[in-house]
Amino acid sequence: MVLLLTLVTVVACSRSNTESHPRTAAVAEPEPAVVQTAGGAVRGVVAPGYRVFDGIPYGAAPVGAQRWQPPQPAPPWQGVRDATKPGLRCIQDTTNDPDYGRPTGEDCLNLNVWTPDGASPSHPKPVMVWIHGGGFLNGSADIYDARWLATQGDIVVVTVNYRLGTLGFLAHPALSPDGDIGNYGLADQQAALRWVRDNITEFGGDATKVTIAGESAGAMSVCDHLVAPESAGLFRAAIMQSGPCEAQADRATGQQVSTDYATTAGCTDPAAVAACLRALPTETLQRAPLYVGFGPDKLTGPVTGTDRLPADPMTAIASNRVPRLPVLVGSNGDEFAMFAAIQYLKDGRLPPYPELIAKTFGPDAAAVAEHYPLDRYGGSEGLAYSAAVTDSVFACPADRIASGLAHTGPVYAYEFNDRTAPAPDPLRAAPFPVGASHSLELRYLFDVGGARPLDPAQRMLSDQMVAYWSQFVKTGTPEVTGLPDWPQFGADGAAGKRMSLQTGESTITTDFSARHQCPFWAGMKGAR
Repeated sequence: MVLLLTLVTVVACSRSNTESHPRTAAVAEPEPAVVQTAGGAVRGVVAPGYRVFDGIPYGAAPVGAQRWQPPQPAPPWQGVRDATKPGLRCIQDTTNDPDYGRPTGEDCLNLNVWTPDGASPSHPKPVMVWIHGGGFLNGSADIYDARWLATQGDIVVVTVNYRLGTLGFLAHPALSPDGDIGNYGLADQQAALRWVRDNITEFGGDATKVTIAGESAGAMSVCDHLVAPESAGLFRAAIMQSGPCEAQADRATGQQVSTDYATTAGCTDPAAVAACLRALPTETLQRAPLYVGFGPDKLTGPVTGTDRLPADPMTAIASNRVPRLPVLVGSNGDEFAMFAAIQYLKDGRLPPYPELIAKTFGPDAAAVAEHYPLDRYGGSEGLAYSAAVTDSVFACPADRIASGLAHTGPVYAYEFNDRTAPAPDPLRAAPFPVGASHSLELRYLFDVGGARPLDPAQRMLSDQMVAYWSQFVKTGTPEVTGLPDWPQFGADGAAGKRMSLQTGESTITTDFSARHQCPFWAGMKGAR
């Protein structure tokens, strides 16, 4: 389980670290620190080059009878609401959360808005709505300090909290008499997008130019919004970073696991299951129902075949049943190496290679072990195992997503390949490098801290990535004057072309599918 709980936030620290955050020196002013929203006025902080408004409620507290219900509008308030510090994070397992120390609670439907100098209702800027990762089990919006995207990129950024784990995704049929089970966290995200549509103009954002973006579980959420009926019309472009979008549960699985979950929690009376679950203390709900395989572990999350999410996104993408809109999608070169390193550090060793492969790939283990022999990786179990899971869970699904979406709209694909990217210091004790592992690209877009600083070459790559991402938010294409041209994936003469984001000079590659053994995995559909 520790692998899942570190899905993203292992490299991040809370923005409450006052030593590195310039807001501590900023001075709140009557104007332009105050903005009027539909619910009331909020007072944020004016800092050099940007403003930030924290903890703005977009939904009412989902407590009591509203537990496991779609979010309701936030009640209005009188006077000016303080928006100078983050709101509550949603209930999660704080024992494995590197953002520990910040309070959690059920009244967590809040968001943060970052807006650059010059943004105003009369001069609105394009908007990026960021959906955090964390395996749908942990994480929070306050981790993602978006001042670089706001100041260098000249865009408005909104970071969103949404219900996680049991409270966000329990799919017990007794909780939804109308049959629309689960997906409460996804409904929260939709409510946040509606709040952006209705309020972002007052912050200097352009409500007609919204891009949804996310990493890991956040990218999986973006996949879901591409096919969710209630998300239609709420955004015009999408960014998906390292999202294993194939790891979605179907309705039957979600319902069965959730029914078993309720039984284990002591809620067994069919006539009183819903009331029993809603009466449980939050402490007993931190262990989440786990639906679908993710490498050697399982994930919770959205459930397909439901009213809110009728279609599996990978199926819809493969059959061209998605909106025509620009998409930026990619993965990291060594996605799973961090998880393997964490497992090594936790147990002091990795299990023998055959055992690792058998646990993860089941009946396909022999074929996987033959295709990823130890001698190809210098005898390193960690590197061989990481390569197999990276390719099967991240790289090749990303390739399928890019190839499928290229039939319906412009796609720009990338691979993050800085194999010297700063990782948390403890991971250096592993006997193999983590390289360009899962979530390490986040430090190049957000000031998340949590590891050694970027060196000058990495700082330059960070500036390039901020420019590419923000230009995509502005125009739907990452075409930046002075930077290497980023070709449209699958366009004439650009079949399979990806931007390889690396220090020195980013380059275009065409060997991604072959390098990550995607033809092999296409024939191993049962191997996860």
